[in-house]
Amino acid sequence: MKFSSLFLVLFSLPLFGVLAQTKLIFLDKNTEDPVVGVILKIPGMENQISDLNGAVDFPLSKATFISFSHIAYESSGIQVSPGEERTIFLVPTAQSLGEVVVTGFESERPLVHQAGAISKVLENELYRFNENSILSAFNTKPGIRIEQRAPASYRISIRGSSLRSPFGVRNVKVYWNDIPFTSPDGTTALNILDLSNIQNSEVIKGPAGSIYGAGNGGVISFESRKQVTENYFSADYGIGAFGLHRFRVGIDQQIGNGGVSASYVHQTSEGYREHSAVDRKVFQLALNTQPSDKQTLSAQVLYSDLNYQIPGALTGAQLEENRRQARPGSVEQNSSIAQKTLYGTLSHELKFHHKIRNNTALYANTTEFENPFILDYKRETAFSYGGRTKFTYEDIWGSFPVKIIAGGEYQYGKTLAQNFGNRNGVADTIRFSDDLITAQAFLFQQFEIEWTPKILMTFGLSNNYARYDIDRQIDAGPNDPIANSRTFDPILIPRLALVYKLSPQSGLHASISSGFSPPTIAEVRTNEGSINLDLEAERGTNYEIGYRGTFGIFNVDLTAFYFKLDQTITTFTNDQGVVLFQNAGATDQRGIEASFDYTLYKNQLSTIQEIKINHAFTGHYFKFAEYASRGNDFSGNQLTGVSPNTLVNLLDIRTKSGIYLNFTHQFVDEIPLDDANTVFQDAYNLLGGRLGWRTVWSGRWDFEVYGGVDNLLDETYSLGNDLNAFANRFFQPAPGRNWYGGIKLGFRY
Repeated sequence: MKFSSLFLVLFSLPLFGVLAQTKLIFLDKNTEDPVVGVILKIPGMENQISDLNGAVDFPLSKATFISFSHIAYESSGIQVSPGEERTIFLVPTAQSLGEVVVTGFESERPLVHQAGAISKVLENELYRFNENSILSAFNTKPGIRIEQRAPASYRISIRGSSLRSPFGVRNVKVYWNDIPFTSPDGTTALNILDLSNIQNSEVIKGPAGSIYGAGNGGVISFESRKQVTENYFSADYGIGAFGLHRFRVGIDQQIGNGGVSASYVHQTSEGYREHSAVDRKVFQLALNTQPSDKQTLSAQVLYSDLNYQIPGALTGAQLEENRRQARPGSVEQNSSIAQKTLYGTLSHELKFHHKIRNNTALYANTTEFENPFILDYKRETAFSYGGRTKFTYEDIWGSFPVKIIAGGEYQYGKTLAQNFGNRNGVADTIRFSDDLITAQAFLFQQFEIEWTPKILMTFGLSNNYARYDIDRQIDAGPNDPIANSRTFDPILIPRLALVYKLSPQSGLHASISSGFSPPTIAEVRTNEGSINLDLEAERGTNYEIGYRGTFGIFNVDLTAFYFKLDQTITTFTNDQGVVLFQNAGATDQRGIEASFDYTLYKNQLSTIQEIKINHAFTGHYFKFAEYASRGNDFSGNQLTGVSPNTLVNLLDIRTKSGIYLNFTHQFVDEIPLDDANTVFQDAYNLLGGRLGWRTVWSGRWDFEVYGGVDNLLDETYSLGNDLNAFANRFFQPAPGRNWYGGIKLGFRY
């Protein structure tokens, strides 16, 4: 009997392994202090928690994948062998402004010591809402408003920059993974991106031409995940009101010193209104590698196939009759957009020396665009390429730390643009055909110096060039085809900024910057065939002062600014309802932007781990200083399309079990919809919430289920109105109360 028992034990050891005591030590990556309260999930065992020394001891019999989490750090997981002792450095999640690092104005510094109005939209903020667009997350930031005239039809307003944008994104420069995502003609196809193509975002509010070129509104920099830290497969499925379906599948694979990731997303919706369906497919392939200690290389391929219907704007009477109806004629003429876009990008970083490095990003893009509209039918085939390069030099001159940045950006685009008649949604007789060439380029340089440990000065300067060629090949009207061109004289754009560091957690900043924004080619060449070569570039000067600080659980960010804009480009409609553009005097834009957030409760080991509250206020008191249009004087009127007061309140609750709650309230003051200030959209309040549960199974499986409601109060409002609308068609109704939900699954392998 004793012999048989001994034999059984000896036989079992190779099958089940020998238990060996294993030890993990968790330290803060920045301070190397022990992290107390890290929760480890180990298959077959109760959760383990790190002690005062950041250590956890536990027995293992075989190699096991272990996941760990802490509310103040990024969650992760590793493969651990029996008997192993390992130190793990946890990456803090930003809790204070001193911990939030931004790269605005090409200078990587803590936000609290940045000289400029910069907002950061983190990945977790994107997933507080319905995951069908980026709109909701960006609209929680002061000074920023993304409008949606119809599903997939976006318009961005940063400090009132959408005044000249009847549709599309203009007067704002957009980057994606370091490449200029804004086309050479000055427009941005933001709607081709899915939420999953973006990890983090930074927004510079106000002119940033000293280092980013043309655009008075500001700069948005999107970044997708560049590094593959683990082998991971994921799949998501979301549903919602009005026939919303969104499916995503993705994979990350480590390869040597880098990795490859791929994702595919298909989103469809029938839409809230008649004739407002959307069908979008997006594929992204990313490769990153590190050829040496001094180099990193990454490449991206992005393909987007987008189709969406355009219901059109309604009059007040039509709105009262049936807010879900399409504009008369939209259905019959199949008013819609079909757009196929392919991007290829290549980014390279090279460290020549510990003081000198270079970053270069190149891209090529092709687009097929088709747009039947009530008045006409457009077809465009476009090709563009470009890039951006910068050299960074850091040194200490005497006792003064300095940083010098110098580089350039170039974009070239060629488009075959044809305009036809529209007969029941089918292209009819050609009206005109143009070969369009656009080129933009600028050189930039920036000098930073720390005069004292508390005073940082930045001076930047760019030299900008722009040219349009419009070669009319066919003109069915009374005019003969003719080649047109417009070159804008090189323009110097300076910026001077100062930061005074009150403490490591607080600082004052002030800046004076110049802005420059030439008309886009869509503003020079309009839909009815006219070419307005007399349209001038907007010029402006921005004065700004602000304060940022962290006091215990409280973060404060305050900015006041005054922007004086000359040669303001505004819109008007002719007798046929075609939107045209004009320079209309000057605007005075005074504003206050404030953000205040605090953590009411935080305890890693309690049932409720964290309760956070955030308030964001925007006060934009913009007026026409000098503005006369078609015999009318609108000087002193409120700037069209801008809400004077906006308030956002956020509540986020996280629990130890993985249940979370996100609650959002937004107040938007009344908005003038015409230059005469005779028509306004009423003020409204929006309430929304998302409830979900996240968990990890067996250390390898991630699971999340969520559901939410938007417009809980069932408010009647428009998220993107038509300005100075023909025949009083101002209103683009947004959905009433609606719901959404989804499920996510991930596997580490």
